[in-house]
Amino acid sequence: MPRRTATMLASTLVLISLLCVGVILPVPYSEMSPGPTVNTLGEADGEPVLQISGHQTYPTTGHLNMTTVRVTGADYRMNLVEAVYGWLAHDNVVVPHDTLYPDGKTEEESSQENAEEFSQSQESAKVAALTELNIPVTSRVVVATVVKGSPAEGALHAGDVIRSVDGTPVKEPGDVAELVTRRKPGQKVEFTIVPAKEAAAAEKARKEPTVTRKIVITTAKAQDDDRAIVGIQAGTDHVFPFTIDIKLADIGGPSAGLMFALGIVDKLTPGSLTDGKFIAGTGTIDDKGKVGPIGGIEMKLVGARNAGARYFLTPAENCASAAADTPDGLTLIKVDTIDDATKSLEKLRKGETKGLPACAKG
Repeated sequence: MPRRTATMLASTLVLISLLCVGVILPVPYSEMSPGPTVNTLGEADGEPVLQISGHQTYPTTGHLNMTTVRVTGADYRMNLVEAVYGWLAHDNVVVPHDTLYPDGKTEEESSQENAEEFSQSQESAKVAALTELNIPVTSRVVVATVVKGSPAEGALHAGDVIRSVDGTPVKEPGDVAELVTRRKPGQKVEFTIVPAKEAAAAEKARKEPTVTRKIVITTAKAQDDDRAIVGIQAGTDHVFPFTIDIKLADIGGPSAGLMFALGIVDKLTPGSLTDGKFIAGTGTIDDKGKVGPIGGIEMKLVGARNAGARYFLTPAENCASAAADTPDGLTLIKVDTIDDATKSLEKLRKGETKGLPACAKG
């Protein structure tokens, strides 16, 4: 066999061997890619994303699209060839597996956490939207979780409204722990509560609950110090003056909060926030309307532009990353609060595009 032919054959066999190893060899990486976008003013699976009853609503036009990121599952093991392809692909990002699933978190655990964050983001979006419109929302401190095997197990339940601890009214979740720790481990502490069932029934009837109970619990010692504890996590629940339902399945995480809030504002006010334009965006939101950063901003920009968006509402803390690689034809608008977003949309309606707060490269 001629030397040249033998060399080419050997090289080909080596290349095939390397490709086979690359396909078989798992690497500790995961992949992120642009996910679907959903118009919060439109429908998903045949029904409106935002459903409001008990209050006047108005027709809307245009798009206020929330954006998502698609990620490989916790149990998926990427091979070397896929990782290299992902690194070379412009629209995908390959990241260490632990970035998406830290501490060995399973896909089921991650999905549960994302579902909880998504639910919380919906509540905060409702509060932020109504606050922006000066519509009062009642807040109350509730039992969020009860630790299994703790003194509170069987005595307090998730959803119980906490009126007071040892006779002192509670206004914020942090008040509960502060009042409990005034006791020493082994001492009794008294909770005045509205049981969850009574609270839910009163909320449904749009009435103030009248049934209260006093629950006495013997405190225990915390595992890491000498604090007195009862084994609950307090949280905030809201009572809305009318019904707002967000119908969207198979979406997780908190990053749609801003766009949900804007969709609610649009439906509750005359005229159109978008003036018929295609606007997308992202960002967490808290009860006070503060917009927070999210992950995967580059993927969300690509997904938004592919869907047809012209403008993208970008959390201020994501601006530098977003501005570094903005898809052609997409204009970034920096937002720090829901009020920033509504004012920018007003400028868009007036055609004042030069006055929009822009994202600068870091």
